[in-house]
Amino acid sequence: MIQENCTSFGRRTDRRSPDPKAGGQRKSSSQKHMGGDLKMMKTTKLKGVVAAACLTASLMVGGAAASLAAEVSLTIAVPDWPPTRIMKRFFDEQYKPKSGNVVKLEVDFIPWPDFFTRVNASLTSGERKYNFIVSDSQWLGSFVEGGYFRKVNELLDADPEFKKTFMDIHPGLRDAYSTYPHKSENYYGFPQFPDVLVTFARKDIICDETEQKNFLAKYKKKLPCTGEEIDAMTWDDFRNVGEFFRRRKGEMLAGKPAEDDFYGIAFQAGKAYDFSSMQINGLIWQMGGDIWDETKAPKGRAQGVVNSPAAVKALETYLGLLEYMPPVAKTGTMDIFKTDELFREGKVAMNVNWIGLGEAALDPKTSRVSDKLVFGMMPGTVGPDGKMVRWSNIGGQPFVLTTWTTDAQIKEAAEFVKWWLSPAIQHQFAAAGGQSAIKSVYSDPKYVTYRPWNRTWATSLDWQKDVWHVPQFFELLTQQQDQFDRAITGKQNAKTTLDNIAKFQQNLLGEAGFIQ
Repeated sequence: MIQENCTSFGRRTDRRSPDPKAGGQRKSSSQKHMGGDLKMMKTTKLKGVVAAACLTASLMVGGAAASLAAEVSLTIAVPDWPPTRIMKRFFDEQYKPKSGNVVKLEVDFIPWPDFFTRVNASLTSGERKYNFIVSDSQWLGSFVEGGYFRKVNELLDADPEFKKTFMDIHPGLRDAYSTYPHKSENYYGFPQFPDVLVTFARKDIICDETEQKNFLAKYKKKLPCTGEEIDAMTWDDFRNVGEFFRRRKGEMLAGKPAEDDFYGIAFQAGKAYDFSSMQINGLIWQMGGDIWDETKAPKGRAQGVVNSPAAVKALETYLGLLEYMPPVAKTGTMDIFKTDELFREGKVAMNVNWIGLGEAALDPKTSRVSDKLVFGMMPGTVGPDGKMVRWSNIGGQPFVLTTWTTDAQIKEAAEFVKWWLSPAIQHQFAAAGGQSAIKSVYSDPKYVTYRPWNRTWATSLDWQKDVWHVPQFFELLTQQQDQFDRAITGKQNAKTTLDNIAKFQQNLLGEAGFIQ
């Protein structure tokens, strides 16, 4: 047997490093939107293969068998948190490409607060560093219109098995993670990690017999203790938990003097990125308000919708709950990591947060309350028909491919995504603390046995909405976050806040042609 380095033509040459920049000529906007990138990639296939792969040929001297093994590198940008760390670990431990190629996954872990800024800078600078990005859902419009994200319809149409899996994704998640324009049949992404907000709670506190007795005496209602009782909790109940469990250091708490100041409730109220918007949007939807709806363009409006009386009441409810949280909640720095930290330190009875952060709460090495936990759905609002309304802002992220990714990289990336979305890996991911968007996976009876929050997963999915996918999303988001922060830190009231946001959005979206 002779082994040698060669090109895809089998000619002997020096071993080359992967070069994701090669073969990526930019296309016109219309070509990109019609999925023309794949045709372009076909014309540059040879360049792509050469650039992406360093080939090793194994030839059987005197025999009939011959094989080629290419080395293909995929460079991916991801937010640095447990769901992407698990993905990398699974890849390193288990992934074996069907092609027989040597596939490397180079992962750039980026802290959440810097994630958009870093990826945006990379894409717009033209460095073409990433072949693959775990994108937040609201980025789709901006980066599709910018020519950076690759439409994947042709990949799906060419592979019935892949398309079958794709169409088994919960439709709400598929809309959020894949479509542009929003809720169209133009697909751009695949779910890497879907997520929803749930309630984390300490059963050693909320199930304590004395606390149960005193809460019932004060509020004439049982203090939620089991997961099912937490599921039935309204925002009014959540407020009562906050008020009831506000204790100073040394005061009695579940039969013992509190080791530190203690608080009943917490949720995200941070100025950075989208932290307060993700919580406030859910309250606005639940209480009959709305945000500007891009699917209603150009007739949908921001003025009168974003600042409707129902939306103002919802924001007032959100701000009123801050009173019962740790003081940091009113500083604009209560992001998802701070509220998670406070809960794991044992300073809060209930915390609303993403499932993606749940694993650390169960780990005794990182959590003082790891053996005291119970989980339920995020609080809801009782509607006029007496039924619970549970709208929430969807979390989680999709994989997307960049438009300069070569044919060889696209093929391996698609195979990696198919492997990631396969039932065996999706079940393993859920068992390790992740979640699955695939209906045939999350509806399997054993799915709820993996983690204590999994019982809330399927029932939450039908209540998820998303923010705008339009190219102006970051201007909309940063202005809204700034205004919410002014309200959270006590600088202005809810009505002024939403009036300012509505006026800004009306002007911006009018100038962009989304509002007539």
